[in-house]
Amino acid sequence: MHDVVLMSGDGIGPEITESVIEVLEASGVSINWIPAKAGMSAFEETGDPLPQETVRLFDRYRVALKGPLATPVGKGFRSVNVALRQQFNLYANIRPAKTLPGIKSPFSGVNLIIFRENTQGMYIGQERHVGIGEDHAETIGVITRKASELIIRAAFDYAVKNDRKKITLVHKANIMKLTTGLFLDIGKEISKAYPMIEFQDMIVDNTAMQMVLNPHQFDIIVTTNLFGDILSDLASGLVGGLGVTGSANIGTTHAMFEAVHGSAPDIAGKGIANPTALLFSAIMMLRYLDENVIADKITNAVHEVIKDDDVRTGDLGGRGNTTTYTKALCEAL
Repeated sequence: MHDVVLMSGDGIGPEITESVIEVLEASGVSINWIPAKAGMSAFEETGDPLPQETVRLFDRYRVALKGPLATPVGKGFRSVNVALRQQFNLYANIRPAKTLPGIKSPFSGVNLIIFRENTQGMYIGQERHVGIGEDHAETIGVITRKASELIIRAAFDYAVKNDRKKITLVHKANIMKLTTGLFLDIGKEISKAYPMIEFQDMIVDNTAMQMVLNPHQFDIIVTTNLFGDILSDLASGLVGGLGVTGSANIGTTHAMFEAVHGSAPDIAGKGIANPTALLFSAIMMLRYLDENVIADKITNAVHEVIKDDDVRTGDLGGRGNTTTYTKALCEAL
C-alpha cells in the first residue's frame, strides 16, 4: 500500500483527478489517497493557497499527485508550485515528450525528455521595484554549483539507467556568462564521468529553432529553470500539446507529480476535460514507487484507447468525453 497526498486542484482538476483515480484502481495498484487543499479553492476556503496542513501532509508522506492549480497573473499570491518546489528542494522537473498513436502533431517519432532545474534561475520570484513608483523593476537570477550539479547528474544518471544516448545542455553563456556560464562549465565537468553518453551544449535560442526543425536530434535536454519552463512547453507542442504530457518534480526525499496544463475554468464541470496529462504524471509516480509493471500496463492501455475517435476527448480530435475515455481505459485494463 502506497500513501500518496492528493491535491485535486482547481477548475477541471477534480474531474481529471477522479478519472485518474478510477484508472489506477482498475490497474490493481494499491494506493491510500490522502486529500489535501491547495490553489485558488484553498485560498477561497482558508485564505491561504497553500495551507500549513497541506505542507505537513506532504512533508510526512513525501509523495504527492497534484491537479492543475490556478495562480493569479501579475497580482495576488505567488505560485503554489514554485513554493512547494523550493520548500522541499524538488530540484528536478522532468518532462517527457513522446509521440502518441492517433494524435495529430507536427512530427512523428518524437521521444525526448527535458530535465529542468527547478529551484533557481530567474524563475524564483526575487523581484523588486527600484526608486519611486513602479516604473523600474528588476529580477534576480541565481545559479549555484550545488543545484547545477544535482540536476545535471540527475540527467546523466537517468540516461545511463534508461539507455539514453545523448544529453544536450542548453544555456545562454554567450551573454549570461556568469550564471548560465557556470551551469555550462559544470555540465562539461560532469560529462567527463559519463563517457558512454554523448554530450553537447547549445544556446537556448538555437535550441528552440532546432526543436521545431528537427526534434529527433534530441534525446535528453538539461537546462536552467526559465529556459526549461519554455522549452518543455515547446516540446509538448511537438507531440500534441500540454494535454498529453506528464511531469515529475523530484527531490532527494520528496516527489510531486502534476499536470502542467492550466485549470481550464471555462470547461470545468462540462465533462469534456482530458485526463491524459495527469494520468501520465501518475504513471511517472508509479515508476518512482517501483510499480513498473503496472506503469507499463497503463501506458499500453493509453496507447490503445487513445487511437479510438469515439472515446478520445474533443481536444485531441475525438468524439468522446472524460467519462467515455476513462471507461475505455478501465475496460482495457
